[in-house]
Amino acid sequence: MASTVVRPVAPAAQSAALFDFLYLVVPGVIWGASFLFIAEGLTAIGPAGVTFVRILVGFAALSFVPAARRAVPRADWGGIAWLGLLWFALPLSMFPFAQQHVSSALAGMLNGAVPIATAIVAALVARRAPSGGVAVGLAVGLAGAVLVAVPSGGQGGSSLRGVLLILAALVSYGIALNVARPLQQRHGALPVVWRGLGFALLLTAPLGLPDVLHAHWRPLPLLALLALGAGGTCVAQVMVATAAGRLGPTKASVSTFLIPPVALVLGVAVRGEHVAVLSIAGGAVCVLGAWLVRRAQTQPAR
Repeated sequence: MASTVVRPVAPAAQSAALFDFLYLVVPGVIWGASFLFIAEGLTAIGPAGVTFVRILVGFAALSFVPAARRAVPRADWGGIAWLGLLWFALPLSMFPFAQQHVSSALAGMLNGAVPIATAIVAALVARRAPSGGVAVGLAVGLAGAVLVAVPSGGQGGSSLRGVLLILAALVSYGIALNVARPLQQRHGALPVVWRGLGFALLLTAPLGLPDVLHAHWRPLPLLALLALGAGGTCVAQVMVATAAGRLGPTKASVSTFLIPPVALVLGVAVRGEHVAVLSIAGGAVCVLGAWLVRRAQTQPAR
């Protein structure tokens, strides 16, 4: 009987696999924690100030990344300006205002519907019905989002208003990601994100600066906002862009599926938030729908 030779895995290959794993997991953990950081920041500064400081710190941190400063033709600055509004200024403002009325865990779980919103906007722009697989994923994802939001409806108009603000942010993300795709394909993700943040900084300054001037700064909220900006708006973006280059955009998008569970665990464990069982089940269904949409989109057409 011939013996089987087991070849040891080279240390270089092990190291590369570990880095690939980190590039997929760390951004999802950072983005999942961002809702906790927002909640902590709100204890010291108003919601408009949270958004402004987040974008300011993210823009400043990303300025130190050489790839982000690569030139982009002026012909595309108009599209990037729209991204500054739709990808950053508007949705990043919605979440702090929403989290005055709903928990960080609920906000994070609803964020799992971003791929659903993106697919719906893409179908509307193309004026073409989605494929069967995508349609199934959309139906599942929308059902999950409804299950997440239903318990909030029974908690009064304030909570419902928070849910509606989050849903508006998701629609904005859906539009922005469809606008961003061709720009990122031409110029790379980081130059587009950096310039978009620059435009968003100008848009959020009129409401954000007064909140900054009237803030009651304490160490923990300040550290939370620094982590929110440097981590969620800079480090996670750089890691996802790197993962897309190493592994392809489809695998890199796996990070987004970690956001709802991380937000849920941190909200309950750190802030002691109560989340209805129906909302938790809805979050899982929403992530399943997003996964079905992503799988259908990556399957070759028959």
